Amino acid sequence: MPDKIVVAGVGVDTRHWIGGERVASATTFTDTSPIDGRALGEIARGGPAEAAAAVAAAKAAFPAWAATSRTGRARVLHAIADGVEKRIEELAIVETNDNGALLRSHRRGVMPRVAHNFRFFADWLLKLDHEDFETRGHTNHVSWDPAGPSVLITPWNAPLMLATWKVAPALAAGNTVILKPAEWSPLTASLLADIAAEAGLPAGVLNVVQGYGSEIGDALTSHPDVRRISFTGSVPTARHIAASAAANLTPLSLELGGKSPLLVFADADLELAVDLAVEQYDNAGQVCLAATRILVEESIADEFIRRFTDRATRLTQGDPRDEATDLGPNIHPRQLEKIDGFVQRALAAGARAVIGGHRTDGDGQYYAPTLLTDVAQDSEIVQEEVFGPVLTLQTFADEDEAVRLANDTRFGLAATLATGDPERAERVTARLVAGTIWVNCFFVRDLQAPFGGSRLSGVGREGGTWSFDFYCDVKNTVTAPNGWNNHG
Repeated sequence: MPDKIVVAGVGVDTRHWIGGERVASATTFTDTSPIDGRALGEIARGGPAEAAAAVAAAKAAFPAWAATSRTGRARVLHAIADGVEKRIEELAIVETNDNGALLRSHRRGVMPRVAHNFRFFADWLLKLDHEDFETRGHTNHVSWDPAGPSVLITPWNAPLMLATWKVAPALAAGNTVILKPAEWSPLTASLLADIAAEAGLPAGVLNVVQGYGSEIGDALTSHPDVRRISFTGSVPTARHIAASAAANLTPLSLELGGKSPLLVFADADLELAVDLAVEQYDNAGQVCLAATRILVEESIADEFIRRFTDRATRLTQGDPRDEATDLGPNIHPRQLEKIDGFVQRALAAGARAVIGGHRTDGDGQYYAPTLLTDVAQDSEIVQEEVFGPVLTLQTFADEDEAVRLANDTRFGLAATLATGDPERAERVTARLVAGTIWVNCFFVRDLQAPFGGSRLSGVGREGGTWSFDFYCDVKNTVTAPNGWNNHG
């Protein structure tokens, strides 16, 4: 196979990046574009041998990188951010072709956020501190020691942004990294390896391996030399990873699925509430935080549906490279089949499609933005994550019913609340089970805030100091008063 492919004029190496070198595999897998189903190229398909080599490279590079000063590590991370910013256009073009998200979003928001991920954690490292405290005259000093090689397994819906949300703090913490991107969108991870090398990151500190979870993922997560595993993806895969890591008691950070609610009360700004609801179609519904269950107070439900329908039917679906497009394709034919299966089973069970409810004709994997009503709380469409442009709408009579419906799933990743009453907002948010709650807004994310889910939506929190708590061994040193003089 060729070592490089060209995607819209941008060259991308298809081999792994292990120990500062490009490494081929005996077999490959085909990477296709969801825009029109065309093959982008053949990608090196790793297995146990590549996993072992990547972990060995990370283990060998760890002592020197861990011993690098905080300022030295931060300097390299800022250099990586500089490299990302110089290549924002190339990264945006490649990722849009690879995963189908909007090119304008990649240019203006996603890729600048990739650079910010590195800058933020570089700067946070330099101010990471815990004030010393006294215990019966003894001094306690808290420090963060690098843990070791870290396996980072990342999803396909925002490949580079979510990868660097893990890579940046892991590197800042002094760990070495084995990054395994999703096989449906592997290309920008390869470009990141080039950028990191150009920025002066030492060989073996960042390794990128490609392939299927069942072939290379298991070998990584079960490896005894791996000290941390961070995964974003589905609950079934997380269970498998946890079982794989159990023999070595490797610490895990898991950011999993969601079935988040949007609660709209009668006292809300209705135009704002409709805007928030339509925003849930972002990235063709492929957002773990999306509020896919819209819960509306009965007295305003008809008017809400009327305004929502008017707004949502004006969305433009099509080629994500077009500036006018609002909704691009879904990632893969298998995902499209899954989405349509959920919708068709819901319709057969009595749900009504206010809009959508079908695939969009043409090339690629496009599904019409869909809103389903007349759905039961215990139905599959309400309880299970669809991960596509499919929303449900239910009504509630009062605050207690709204909270009950909102909390009545196995998940607890996020929730969104639209209300004009600050006291109600305080009451309701206190009762909602979710890792992140937005009040009269959506998707406002600060990297210093804790991020993670409750129930089956995840294990642990990352962001700010929480990221360093995970990627490090947090140590407390207790010193006796004048203890170093006790023996003259």
